[in-house]
Amino acid sequence: MMPVDPADSPMSDHDRTEIEAVVQNWAVWRDAGDWERFASCWHADGFMMATWFQGPAADFIRVSREGFERGVSILHFLGGSSIELAGDRAIAQTKMTISQRAAVHEVECDVVCTGRFYDLLARRDDRWAIVLRQPIYEKDRLDPVDPAATLALDRELLARFPVGYRHLAYIQTAIGYEVKRDMPGLRGGEVEWLYARGARWLAGGPLGDPLQTSPD
Repeated sequence: MMPVDPADSPMSDHDRTEIEAVVQNWAVWRDAGDWERFASCWHADGFMMATWFQGPAADFIRVSREGFERGVSILHFLGGSSIELAGDRAIAQTKMTISQRAAVHEVECDVVCTGRFYDLLARRDDRWAIVLRQPIYEKDRLDPVDPAATLALDRELLARFPVGYRHLAYIQTAIGYEVKRDMPGLRGGEVEWLYARGARWLAGGPLGDPLQTSPD
């Protein structure tokens, strides 16, 4: 594929609408458990990166469905999007929150993480879909559902996770997930590397290892 300068790729209203629809449908269909339509948000070779899962989109759909059927509660709320287009490739950054409810030390809690979805999308056969979704985790908090409840966290365990998603990681660890500890945040080497990777890919370069989150 020849390199494409994003400045030479004006975005049509149709492209913007299609890309925004993919991002919005992802959140609605995933949270509603509409797995057949959720799968249409991805290309067949798409990958998902998350704190608790990293791998092919098909596997992510399967494990999300299994968790949904067990009662795992992970919900998403979206804000505005910024889209860069270069030919048949695009990067969409979308403000979002991830909300999860689970018991922490026998206290029912809600954790809310604020960040961005950083999506690499491609148009193939006249259809925009996700090639790679890498969330950026900016800040989070954890609260008992009952404000009168008393909750004491393991400070040593909490400190093992990056500041942008340490409470989200804590609650996910509490329910048995293995959490990845080098995901990109608001600042730092991981997010700078992600931006550089995205720019290279948007200009026509290879994706490389979709599971990589840092240059090391």
